[in-house]
Formats: sequence, structure tokens, C-alpha cells
Amino acid sequence: MSDTSIKHQSALTSGDFTAAENPFGLFAEWLAEATASEPNDPNAMALATVDPDGLPDVRMVLMKGYDADGFVFYSHIASQKGRELAANPKAALLFHWKSLRRQVRVRGTVAPVTEAEADAYFATRPKQAQIGAWASKQSQPLESRFAFEQAIAKVAARHLVGEVPRPPGWSGWRITPSRIEFWHDRPFRLHDRIEFSRDTPAHPWTKTRLYP
Repeated sequence: MSDTSIKHQSALTSGDFTAAENPFGLFAEWLAEATASEPNDPNAMALATVDPDGLPDVRMVLMKGYDADGFVFYSHIASQKGRELAANPKAALLFHWKSLRRQVRVRGTVAPVTEAEADAYFATRPKQAQIGAWASKQSQPLESRFAFEQAIAKVAARHLVGEVPRPPGWSGWRITPSRIEFWHDRPFRLHDRIEFSRDTPAHPWTKTRLYP
């Protein structure tokens, strides 16, 4: 006879994360576990924005930092996401760690990082990535891969020696969350979900348990 008990536990579904009181503390725990288990980019997240017509847009980006102020990523200011965030500085994020059967959803407002933050992160990137940031006109039409490779070669020739400065059109954004939801798979679609919400960053978090 098969076990159809909703109390069935496994290594992936045991434990009660819903007792957590701080969303960033719980996120740190889940990210650490994902870093140990995910084969590629545990810091990957789907970033959703809207265009001027209100049509949603989504793509994968890499989170490059987080703290109590929010989640940070970097890209070209003139990219599609950069233009959409400039026009409507609100966004949603989704982390999905398939091997752990977990998701984290984030919604909030968006603001550019400081120049100092952008400079500091850009300096940590591999030199080839720094050169690529100068050569790429992100989201713009590209006639051929060869044309891009030529642009990369020209930038590389200008920076054979020394540091590569951050391009003026390249920076980062911080999503300051008003809502963070943690979702954990459980047998028979009886998932665990908790949502932390607050009216403003100055307000304390309120926690609510949600139906699957």
C-alpha cells in the first residue's frame, strides 16, 4: 500500500522554516544551502519589469549582493531593463532552487546603487567581462557576432595594460522589498508558504502563512 499521509517527510521537506521571524536571515540560510547544492548560479534570479505599455518583461540576472536594504544586480543603464526601471522603478524577483524544491519571491521598489558601489563591484569582475561591458550595446540590434568580436578586440587593445574603468553607461540597482515570500515544496501539492510584508522600509515585517 502506498503512503498517502500528508505528514510524510523527506530530506527536502522536513523542518519548519515557517517559524522564521526575519526574512533576510531565512534567505541567507536558503541561499547557503542552494550554494552547496545547485550546479550552476545559485544567485540567479528572474527579474520582472514592465514596459511603457504595462506589458510585463522578465529575464534572468545574477544577484551580486544583498543585505537588509535589498537585493542588488548590475547591468547596462541603456538596456531594456534599465530603461524600464528608469520609467517605472518597481520590480519583482524570483529565485528558484530546483534541487531544493524552493522558491523565493520578492516585490518592491528599485533605486540605482551609488557610484562608489558600482565602481567597487566593477573592479572585481574579470578583465574580459570588463572589456565586454564596454563593447556591448546591450539590447541594441547586432548585425553579426563578428562585429561584436571586433568591438571587443578594439576595447581590449585600448586596455592592454592597467585597470579597465567602469563604463559610464553601466551600473547597478537595488530592489528594496515590500514583500518576500518563501515557498517550499511538500508532498501532494500541500506546499508551505510564508509571506513577509511591510508598508515601508521603516516599518517592521509582518509574517503571514499562506495556503498552497
